[in-house]
Amino acid sequence: MSVPYETAAYEPADSPESPEEHLARLLGRALNSFELPDETLGRLDCALAHDSSLHSAHHSAGLHRETYRHTWLLADGSAVTLWELVHNTAPGGHLEHEVYVDAEELRTATARLPLPSDTPDFELPALAQSSPVPEPRHAYAPDDSADHARRLLRRAENPDRPGSDLATLLLDSAFAHQITQAFGRPCRAGQAGLCFSLYEHAFLLRDGRELSLWEVEHTATPDGRHMCEVYASEEAAREAMERRAARPGQPADTV
Repeated sequence: MSVPYETAAYEPADSPESPEEHLARLLGRALNSFELPDETLGRLDCALAHDSSLHSAHHSAGLHRETYRHTWLLADGSAVTLWELVHNTAPGGHLEHEVYVDAEELRTATARLPLPSDTPDFELPALAQSSPVPEPRHAYAPDDSADHARRLLRRAENPDRPGSDLATLLLDSAFAHQITQAFGRPCRAGQAGLCFSLYEHAFLLRDGRELSLWEVEHTATPDGRHMCEVYASEEAAREAMERRAARPGQPADTV
């Protein structure tokens, strides 16, 4: 029987690999890796993280076939997927690996395998819809992102700034980030001469997750100087801007 399904990555959990090591091992065992386009392999040179999942399997009369989905997250925010076909249908029953750049090629290769004709093919739409590594929302640049997070949190003056747990996560796991100015709903104008700016500091973590800190810069301080406040959500940051605009000149711990 052939059944589409997803599982956790099949690489040993106690032997984490870098994206480069994982790709090298995949290409090293695939019989047709020389057929992969140079453009695809070139894009994988800037991979930041990777994920593997078993998509479907068939076992019948001593023959078996599995298909795996390998996805790499790139520094420009895009993702590249390679499909691996593993089977023992060749003469001698030896395990063979093949790799393909798209699901259509994988389907064609699977159809050539000498599996029982009464066994239904795996459902390609289900395979194509699987997405263990979601597309990131930002175009990240690898940099000293942990140090950037440290400096951002250090200059935050609001008492309700993000706590030590979030800071530790960023300092341990952030390795790429992007800074963008946030627009949208403006804060209320408290008085002429006040200046407010809102920035999103988006971080990419080593496990593929994304985390953002929201920085408010303003001059609604008792002496009119610039002040930095940092919040864990956009909603909290915009609410703080509203409070500041309504009560300019108040110390941070009284607003």
